[in-house]
Amino acid sequence: MDFSFFITQAISGMTMATLLFLVASGLTLIFGVGNVFNFAHGSFYMVGAYFGYQLVAIWELNFWIALVLAGLGAGLVGMLAESLFLRRIYGRVNEGGFQILLTYCLILIIDDLVKLIWGTEYKSLPRPKGFSGAVTFGDIYLPSYNLLIIAIGVVVVVASWWILTRTRPGKIARAAAVDREMVDTLGVNVPLTMTLVFGIATALGGMAGALAAPLRTVTPGAGIEVIIDSLIVVVLGGMGNFWGAWLGAILVGEVNAFAVAFVPKWASLFSFLVMVIVLIFKPEGLFSPRQVRKV
Repeated sequence: MDFSFFITQAISGMTMATLLFLVASGLTLIFGVGNVFNFAHGSFYMVGAYFGYQLVAIWELNFWIALVLAGLGAGLVGMLAESLFLRRIYGRVNEGGFQILLTYCLILIIDDLVKLIWGTEYKSLPRPKGFSGAVTFGDIYLPSYNLLIIAIGVVVVVASWWILTRTRPGKIARAAAVDREMVDTLGVNVPLTMTLVFGIATALGGMAGALAAPLRTVTPGAGIEVIIDSLIVVVLGGMGNFWGAWLGAILVGEVNAFAVAFVPKWASLFSFLVMVIVLIFKPEGLFSPRQVRKV
């Protein structure tokens, strides 16, 4: 294994990690603030990919404008789903069970709507102008679009951290995660806060779908594929932990990238193997502050 091969695979792993993080960070945000397990989160990733396809391949909009609009579109769909459906089960007995059943139903509904609107054929999206080639460093060839995705991911990480820790809306969201009733008593519109958080989280997932569309085919069912890896990322980092999701995404992305290169037949198992190892030694996740009570 030479150095150029190692760097190429590492960049491929970081690209996958960035896309996973954009999805997993939204999933983590929803769980951390609203204590909502959104099993349908991957469907908003798929919606973002189809919005990107519609805007770029059909309506021929600029890719970057389409990226923003795809994220906003997925966010609006997410806000609509939260306000019409999820909000109605908050505070009920066995809320977690209702959440899983309801969000699984959303998966089926969104998948069928996508098939009804765009059909069942695989779609493809060209890479944006100026990012179809590669950046060379000696014998190392790095796809410029992959580097762009990683850069976007770093910007999102820093921006999300700053918003959550340094702005008033972010502090309100964090406070609502700790004590929703107290925040409501202080005059904050908690239902609106929850809807906005849901919208931001699903917009991140939709943007990830639009970003991934030039690298992967756009197809119904894509949400199921990405939600599995995203759930592994969230579990590795600790449920509701933002930085844990980032580290978990890097672990899964890099492990998959090198597993595909060395043992392609068994590559899909390595993400689960990493999760099992982490859960054996730290069941609450790598960065979770919660402690699991020993029996």
